[in-house]
Amino acid sequence: MHAWPASEVPALPGKGRDLRIHDTATGGRVTLAPGPVARIYVCGITPYDATHMGHAATYNAFDLVQRVWLDTKRQVHYVQNVTDVDDPLLERAIRDGIDWVGLAERETALFREDMTALRMLPPQHYIGAVEAIPGIIPLVEQLRDSGAAYELEGDIYFSVEADPHFGQVSNYDTQLMRHLSAERGGDPDRPGKKNPLDPMLWMAAREGEPSWDGGSLGPGRPGWHIECVAIALDHLGMGFDVQGGGSDLIFPHHEMGASHAQTLTGEFPMAKAYVHAGMVALHGEKMSKSKGNLVFVSRLRRDGVDPAAIRLALLSHRYRDDWEWTDQVLETAVERLGRWRAAVSRPDGPSADALVEELREALSDDLDTPTALAAVDRWAELQTAEGGTDESAPGLVSRAVDALLGVAL
Repeated sequence: MHAWPASEVPALPGKGRDLRIHDTATGGRVTLAPGPVARIYVCGITPYDATHMGHAATYNAFDLVQRVWLDTKRQVHYVQNVTDVDDPLLERAIRDGIDWVGLAERETALFREDMTALRMLPPQHYIGAVEAIPGIIPLVEQLRDSGAAYELEGDIYFSVEADPHFGQVSNYDTQLMRHLSAERGGDPDRPGKKNPLDPMLWMAAREGEPSWDGGSLGPGRPGWHIECVAIALDHLGMGFDVQGGGSDLIFPHHEMGASHAQTLTGEFPMAKAYVHAGMVALHGEKMSKSKGNLVFVSRLRRDGVDPAAIRLALLSHRYRDDWEWTDQVLETAVERLGRWRAAVSRPDGPSADALVEELREALSDDLDTPTALAAVDRWAELQTAEGGTDESAPGLVSRAVDALLGVAL
């Protein structure tokens, strides 16, 4: 599966700072100091209704992580999946009376278009669940053969008790885990399971649903969590720098994925930091496909909204915070974009060297984008009020805002 084209990231004078970021597993900030190549895995979409503002906010957050790393003169190895076969996708295809493969291809193509318009840096490896199945099967067999998984009416389940570190990503109590498991695709009430929290690794073929030859597992399709584990281990290995996604993936997805990988390899942890973006609400409720309260990037673009303004609307909130999308949020972003573009259109201006360092400091401090935007606002206001004589300043501001914030002026 191919990703989307990469926009050029301008090189800035000097060197950026190492990223200090909130780690869900420890509950505090960690300083990430990768080697020459930083490794990041971000969970991708289930392509049945893309791309809403919650998606955009999540991928914006991890785009910023990459930009901070690139500014430290590192390379970035970024991997993202597409869950192109799963119950929600199949249910939507049945509801709409269309082929599930066509639905997945259509929505994935739209997602690529939105990511390109928003200037999100693409992954080096963009892998669909279906194409990952040949690598998933041996991992499930390994877990089963080692006693870390078991069969129940043809389905294969992972035993959470096989991982001594289970629970150390979310740090949730059992009651909350069970509630979230039921809410987010698990089946804690199924009779016969060793532990209600045990997740499915391999679903035996169901009538009327797609299935693949699973070798000794029998025909079926993979569970949700093992999909990402197979892709991450194949392309990044254990101990990669950041596992990313929305906060709704903390449990069960990232918890279970970590346990799968740690049990398979005997190594801990799967990722050095688990980083999660907040949820975006609309009309007081979390923006979600199931509720249908969605604001789509593609619709805003069709309405003539500049993608740079959409990105500035996302940047106006700290990535970890839950927030609400409103018309005012977008109007403020449109106005800000206009001010910034007017400021950099002049032939000279106030020195921007200090601004570049302010941007670097704000972003290295747990991706503090509101502080970063405020710094550019101050430079633009000074440019409007007093101007300056530095002929290189407007160009430097444009390059810095592009390189670090992904906004083209």
